Amino acid sequence: MAILKKWTKDQLNVEIHDTRAEMGQAAGHAAADHLRRLLAEKDEVNVIFAAAPSQNEMLAALTSEPDIAWNRVNAFHMDEYIGLSADAPQGFGNFLNRYLFSLVPFRAVYRIDCTAADPKAECTRYTALLQTHPTDLVCLGIGENGHIAFNDPGFAKFDDPEMVKVVTLDAVCRMQQVHDGCFASLDLVPTHALTLTVPTLAKAPHLVCTVPAASKCEAVYQTVEGPVTEDVPATIMRCHPDCVMYCDADSGRKLLS
Repeated sequence: MAILKKWTKDQLNVEIHDTRAEMGQAAGHAAADHLRRLLAEKDEVNVIFAAAPSQNEMLAALTSEPDIAWNRVNAFHMDEYIGLSADAPQGFGNFLNRYLFSLVPFRAVYRIDCTAADPKAECTRYTALLQTHPTDLVCLGIGENGHIAFNDPGFAKFDDPEMVKVVTLDAVCRMQQVHDGCFASLDLVPTHALTLTVPTLAKAPHLVCTVPAASKCEAVYQTVEGPVTEDVPATIMRCHPDCVMYCDADSGRKLLS
């Protein structure tokens, strides 16, 4: 696989691969290596997964990796819309079921309920699950506005006291769902969601971040070269002791020039 550039900024390790396929293969292999090492040390391993088309190549690579004891892995997802029907294809739990949960035999899959009548009570329920199963690995991406999960600029807090919370989605975040082909128009994208907070994700000992596509180019650049700030939530990765961000030539273009 052709790595166009590989370096470290603060504590964040960055790799830019020639193609999206090669990026996904590298990220999936890295996630698999983490799982094998963790499973050699622990009876159970807990992993949080992002749900977005940006993760497709990584998930395909990960689910193809050999010698992973999936029956000792518990799976979580990091965010979910409020108000979708249980079978809505745009639901992040349903996305992950198509591309991950149904493909390997997890010990358990813990899904956020997008139909919960009381979203705050659902936050409490999911918080309890996360506390019972401390996270070992997070497989994440970043948004066009620099968000991680649904921690958008203006809502992200690096010292958030909550583990899971209800958020209002900003216009850039919602429009990204249209760009990704998940919704036909902006008015169809839900305005609110549940999200794991920044510290919930950042406290995991290992992070694998996969970020393809030209639409993420500016967010990737700001994540690496801008100030560490809640205005670009993904910059928290620059403070993490074990995080690699995998990019393709399109998302990493400004970092190659």
